[in-house]
Amino acid sequence: MVGGCYWDNGNPDVIPLRSCVWIEGYGYAVAGDTGGAINGKRIDLFVPDKEQALSFGRKQVKVKFLD
Repeated sequence: MVGGCYWDNGNPDVIPLRSCVWIEGYGYAVAGDTGGAINGKRIDLFVPDKEQALSFGRKQVKVKFLD
């Protein structure tokens, strides 16, 4: 869906800041900030426009930490 390495919001207790991860159905991302409403095992992904955000939706995904 989205290529490259984008910033996402996450819980630093689950995904430490500046961690590189691969997200199922999304691609590569870097944890860029924590976001005030992000609690537990949740992430808020950057997508370039509303259409892609609605298409991706809200779902459970697998996240793989990269070295």
